Amino acid sequence: MQTRLVTATAWVTTLAATLAPVPAHATTPAHPPTGEHGWVTSTLRHMSLEQKVGQLFSTYVYGGDATEPTAADRAANLAAFGVETPAEVIQRYHLGGVCYFSWSHNLDSPRQIATLSNGLQRAALGDGAKGRVPLLISTDQEQGTVLRMPSPAAQFPGAMALGAARSTRDARTAADITGRELRAVGIRQPYAPIADVNVNAGNPVIGVRSFGADPRLVADLTAAQVTGFQDDARLTAVAKHFPGHGDTATDSHTGLPVINHSRAEWDRIDAPPFRRAISAGVESIMTAHIVVPALDPSGDPATLSPTILTGVLRGELGFRGVIVTDALNMAGVRAKYGDERVPVLALKAGADQLLMPPDLALARDAVLRAVATGELTERRIDESVRRILGMKYRQGLAHSPLVDVERAVRTVGAPEHLAAVARVTDPTLTAVRNDAGVLPLPRADRSVLVTGWDSAAFTPVATVAAGFTTRGARATARPATLPSDAVIAATATQAAEHDLTVVLVNKAWDTTVTDPRATQQRLVAALLATGKPVVVVAVRDPYDIAYLPGVTTYLATYSYTRAAMDALVRALHGELSPSGRLPVTIPTAEGTGSVLYPYGHGLSW
Repeated sequence: MQTRLVTATAWVTTLAATLAPVPAHATTPAHPPTGEHGWVTSTLRHMSLEQKVGQLFSTYVYGGDATEPTAADRAANLAAFGVETPAEVIQRYHLGGVCYFSWSHNLDSPRQIATLSNGLQRAALGDGAKGRVPLLISTDQEQGTVLRMPSPAAQFPGAMALGAARSTRDARTAADITGRELRAVGIRQPYAPIADVNVNAGNPVIGVRSFGADPRLVADLTAAQVTGFQDDARLTAVAKHFPGHGDTATDSHTGLPVINHSRAEWDRIDAPPFRRAISAGVESIMTAHIVVPALDPSGDPATLSPTILTGVLRGELGFRGVIVTDALNMAGVRAKYGDERVPVLALKAGADQLLMPPDLALARDAVLRAVATGELTERRIDESVRRILGMKYRQGLAHSPLVDVERAVRTVGAPEHLAAVARVTDPTLTAVRNDAGVLPLPRADRSVLVTGWDSAAFTPVATVAAGFTTRGARATARPATLPSDAVIAATATQAAEHDLTVVLVNKAWDTTVTDPRATQQRLVAALLATGKPVVVVAVRDPYDIAYLPGVTTYLATYSYTRAAMDALVRALHGELSPSGRLPVTIPTAEGTGSVLYPYGHGLSW
């Protein structure tokens, strides 16, 4: 197909015509052509350029209902997209995908989510006219500390916890059940698994989202989850973040990280999980907004690098699936070029799906203008749309874009799923230090203070306290998330009156962003100064122990889900023997490279 060249006036006229509202009462197109190639070819043939460009974009929409969002969500949509309802956003921009978030009020309950998905699919299909395409709905369901599906959904441990258990079977099970629940509510793209190898203890953005620091372990578990998501649950797995975000001290949400691995180091450390994911048939790979000079000395982030996406990922690694960018509203991809240039450069680099541009209209118009001026060809647009359509066909969206709402309610949080969560979580708990021999605890009539970092959504402090209460203790829950000096002093005074204190910490090592006043480190020090036994539990990064001198009893759960806290309480009482082993090395705090606890360390009782 030749490049379509139009005058500015004609382009604007054509664009305006495509923005007319489309009825939202359609269902599946009647009698789609047989087979993937037939459906893709027929659909593409009947799509306008504007519809094709819309397929490249996936973004958030505000509201829990496609056509009747709240007044606040109407206002948010109007400000962001120029229309009031999620359905109108889909229709106006011919969106190829939507990404669900809690903050955009898409995720409340299985019934609501499934109903929203059906409403959005009807909006995408419009009146059934040719060229209308079902949506690919996505969310970040990594599990552990990054999960979007609310209770009663199965909340499995995250990647590093699975790394501690070393079980490919459990990793596959977690992906399978997670995928089945997502598919039931209409979500087909989980933006998981994480294929980054976390070799930097100071990594502010990956950390426990990675399976660990060993490339072979990460590769094994990445491949297992690709299989669980795709072969078992029939979702589109997304291995991320290519070419590897595991060795950075900069968060790509707020800056542009530089990975200084040599080409040999990249081949040895970062590449293996992506190679295994591709061998396992992963359908999609997400880019990273990082600079890797050994792969591309231009200084461009990988998302905008033809050398990395087309040369390395497609050429050297042989990936033929859909390349999706990380969110284009992140600082890492916006640091060098303006928002109008980023989507065009990403497509020129080899990306297919453009995720969450900060200004959707600006991004869409920039791509259309690039085709009009010849900077991008329509053939290039077609290449990406073909990949996206093929992925949608393999998801079954061409024939069955809608979900059974009642089945979704029965599937999400099913008893057998929750039982699997416990089975998978138990082997992940890692006991790192028990120098004073405090553990395991006998059941006893003792007073216990449970304090430290807490979450309103998961209430780990109250969950642990309740576990002690059911075992005969007199437990007090006192959340102290990033406490003030006064709270630290009062908590220490209270701890002195108890027989035992359990304190939860979350990234206590990070005194730059997470805890700039080092409140968690000071709270632990004050508790230790009471002279009473103190059990410290890292509910996120296991690295915290290096920054907590004097701690003699320390465990790592890698997340703060209910199942993780339940496993913790049972391990503290000897009902569960800890079997997790560190999937990373814990270095000392001095930054000299000295090892405090080696990879594979773990205690049992």
